[in-house]
Amino acid sequence: MIVTDRFVFLHLHKSGGTFVNAFLARFFPEARQVGYHLPRTFVPDAARGLPIFGLVRNPWDYYVSWYSFQNDKQQPNALFRIVSDERRLDFRGTVAQLANLCDDPARHAALMAALPEDFVNRGLNLTRAGVAPLLGSQLGFYAFLFRRMFGAGDGVTFGRVESLRPDLLAFLERHATVTAQMRRWIADAPALNTSAHGDFRTYYDEPLRALIARRDALVIEGFGYSFAPG
Repeated sequence: MIVTDRFVFLHLHKSGGTFVNAFLARFFPEARQVGYHLPRTFVPDAARGLPIFGLVRNPWDYYVSWYSFQNDKQQPNALFRIVSDERRLDFRGTVAQLANLCDDPARHAALMAALPEDFVNRGLNLTRAGVAPLLGSQLGFYAFLFRRMFGAGDGVTFGRVESLRPDLLAFLERHATVTAQMRRWIADAPALNTSAHGDFRTYYDEPLRALIARRDALVIEGFGYSFAPG
């Protein structure tokens, strides 16, 4: 979460937030980080009346990015180790278990046990209390993170990872003074904190595609996302 004098940015996991954080740190001297991946409920009282900007991503793409990022690590996080059965499962098996974590008491309990009681301000930055509502929610993991971050989404201006640069610029033009230097940075700065992977559609079989469509319908239907190209 980044708070400026004019607006608040909420950083949803693996959804373009590192790029926006870098931009805000460069061009808004007063910007301050209030924790890491903290949800809307943690917006400081003094900033609660400010406009909010958030980013969202196609859930099918999110899971490919998440898996690729964690699978490339020598020491992936506890969530990846639990849902991949300590790397014994491939992408399809791992993501299926992640999407079904809301309906898997044993793995949910294992994740709860692996998480800290308090925020650590790195990685997912989830606590035991933060992930407890996932069980029984019937939500896929990304939809759960979205609802945790934004609630019902009322009053939030959303950009999409797929159109991050123009969406960020459009928000800024409504709520700040945009300089030529800012425009150049948004247009030309490289993407940040990315993972190497191919077209997300190539990773799914039909059962897994359908599972994500059902579990993450909150985001897919809410933002008109599709599995089809274009």
